[in-house]
Amino acid sequence: MSASLVGIDGSEGEGGGQVLRSSLALSILTGRPFKLVNIRANRSKPGLQPQHLMCVRAAGAVCSGHYKGAAVGSAVLVFEPGPVKSGNYTFSIGTAGSTSLVLHTVYLPLALRGSAPSTVTITGGTHNDHAPCFHFNETTWGGYLKRMGIPIHQEMVRPGFYPRGGGEIRATIEPCPRVKGLHLTTVPELTTAGGFSAVAGLPEGVARRQAKRLAARLKAEGLEPHVPLEEWDGAANPGTVAAVVFRQTPVPTLFFGLGERGKPAESVADDAADEAIRFREAKAPVDPHSADQLLLPLVFSPDASEYRTSEVTRHLTTNIATVGKFMDREVKLGGGEGGPGTVRIAAEPRV
Repeated sequence: MSASLVGIDGSEGEGGGQVLRSSLALSILTGRPFKLVNIRANRSKPGLQPQHLMCVRAAGAVCSGHYKGAAVGSAVLVFEPGPVKSGNYTFSIGTAGSTSLVLHTVYLPLALRGSAPSTVTITGGTHNDHAPCFHFNETTWGGYLKRMGIPIHQEMVRPGFYPRGGGEIRATIEPCPRVKGLHLTTVPELTTAGGFSAVAGLPEGVARRQAKRLAARLKAEGLEPHVPLEEWDGAANPGTVAAVVFRQTPVPTLFFGLGERGKPAESVADDAADEAIRFREAKAPVDPHSADQLLLPLVFSPDASEYRTSEVTRHLTTNIATVGKFMDREVKLGGGEGGPGTVRIAAEPRV
């Protein structure tokens, strides 16, 4: 191997798939191979699952990388990156696994090391538990990327829900010559809330119940809500989503709840409302999900960055530790897990 091998224990920190995705992206961007052991050791189904396997294959495809241990259930992976190739890529997870997380694995190498625009098409789940949904990616994640100078156009061709999946997203990723730093430490008082209540293959009445409950919850918190109804076509099986969007934040910040068999529409709305209300009460500009997602692009900016998050999560602390395995970039975290905190990234040293 051309560079020193980075050793990573996947049972440390968050103990799930994030350390794998971050390691793949960092490996490609730094040119450093890695060996990951105890993959997803803290999960009920340890080892690589189909969506994680697709992350490995997608990472390998965009850089002609070589890897060993890429199989469902594997607890050990060795990955050696090659040069990034811009192009048109299609990846099929084969299950309802998260399309968003596959995109999160490959977008930054294509943006920072690609020589031309790339198109990435991914089939699987578009709205999943414990993963950013398409609308979060489009609204919030995409908004932050644009501020950092990483333009990505995202499209949901069709929705995909558990258990069949079958959804499809498409992203066009432009080359980024320079990542801009961020300074986000304050947020105005949040007085309004947008969002939507959507159904796919279910009666409109379900969407109406979700919207009614969501509006009532938000009004009770002194927010002026606007929750339109949406109907989505093309889903392989029924699904429903309720979302809250705060547009007064530095970029529109979205929180969502997902339906499942036997779950009342009101509970779907409550999931979105609960998370949105916690965020508002913390009076911080960056939501907990974005806090860990911002870290990787910002450590490749020459600028200093500072941002305050409503909640320090294990995902964030794990990402900070993973960056330290691959790069010598000063990242400091103020605040403990479960509470608000501030991430500070030092400016790149001048040579």
